[in-house]
Amino acid sequence: MIAFKRIPLLICVVALAGTVHAQPKSGFRITNSFPIKSNGGWDYITVDGESKRIFVSHGTQVNIISTTGDSLGVIAGTNGVHGIALVKSLNKGYTSNGRDNSCTVFDLTTYRPITTIKVGTNPDAIFFDDYSKKVFVFNGRSMDATVIDPATDQAIATIPLGGKPETGVSDGKGKVFVNIETTNEVAVIDANSYKVVRRFKIGDGDEPSGLAIDRQTNRLFIGCGGNQTFVAMDAANGKPLAKFKIGDCDGVAFDPALKMIYTSNGEGTLSVIKEVSANKYQQLENVTTEKSARTIGVDIITHKIYLPAAKTEPVVATAANAKPPRPRAVAGSFHLIEIGK
Repeated sequence: MIAFKRIPLLICVVALAGTVHAQPKSGFRITNSFPIKSNGGWDYITVDGESKRIFVSHGTQVNIISTTGDSLGVIAGTNGVHGIALVKSLNKGYTSNGRDNSCTVFDLTTYRPITTIKVGTNPDAIFFDDYSKKVFVFNGRSMDATVIDPATDQAIATIPLGGKPETGVSDGKGKVFVNIETTNEVAVIDANSYKVVRRFKIGDGDEPSGLAIDRQTNRLFIGCGGNQTFVAMDAANGKPLAKFKIGDCDGVAFDPALKMIYTSNGEGTLSVIKEVSANKYQQLENVTTEKSARTIGVDIITHKIYLPAAKTEPVVATAANAKPPRPRAVAGSFHLIEIGK
């Protein structure tokens, strides 16, 4: 009789322990897929929830689609385009054209090009800083940043960065932060003087690429593809606050209303991390996406997440390649994945 009573008690304890340690789920899943009929590589996307538009870099053009998947227009002649910045107060957009060392300025209503601005070598990430009212362009090969005044469409400053820059963000109070991939640092730029004023070492991160910020808590969220690590950092002093194992991350996005951080990982996962408080973080799960879905945009109004992807085929390595080349996209397979609940 005693043994009979203890067995269910043991089962109950084990089950309860499993419940306590179970990892909560985010509820996110793939909810839609929008085909984009053009060929070429891709990089950043920019999601504008207010106008329900998504600007997608793709080869030598930018495809504009609605958040329901309808094609709205194309900005052509953006050779090797990486990113898109929007200056909605002036009804203008800016693209970083990596192969032409330039930025194309375009009209946000007609999508027609307005002018072209010469910048540094191999411009990559680009964004509009709402504090300084300037466009910052981060140039990978010349390892500097070009500052553009959108009021005049003139390059007004060049900022040496001491390494290859990746994504940049602003705290909205006069500081711009940018990942330096080759030195494993975050460089801090004064948006008034256009000078690097501090450097924060990412001790647990290698090859930082994706970057996002919570302006309310003043926290930086860094995705490091080199060692598949996520780092939360205090933007005031560079202090690391949390780290998690993620995937081969290229992009990071933050939803301020939900306090959710997302990292897009090229092997086909989306890491979901909750900012519980300024100093506490919880990794919820890795949502299955698709291989090659390595960059990301979030609609902070609908809270949906978008990732560009394509079917890929391997590229044969040669003696000249220092590392295995990135797989080649299959023609006609490019599309945008929608993630929701």
